[in-house]
Amino acid sequence: MHIPTLDKNLPITVDPNIVSGTPVFRGTRVPVQTLFDYLADGCTLEEFLDNFPTVKREDAIQVLEQATQYLRVGAVQS
Repeated sequence: MHIPTLDKNLPITVDPNIVSGTPVFRGTRVPVQTLFDYLADGCTLEEFLDNFPTVKREDAIQVLEQATQYLRVGAVQS
């Protein structure tokens, strides 16, 4: 099974000196997982962005689009 790699142009930083290496939105200390947690809890993208104003709308959308693509490719090849 082929596992697709994430786009290197994603607005994500992984640095051991920032939140212990947790993937965060570039230029912030906001973990990417927080976006998915908010959505899973029934919050809207707007609510997430209101609570984390350092995250750019286009960055959040890019991450969501890449995750969707990643899941579709994985689902097709399963």
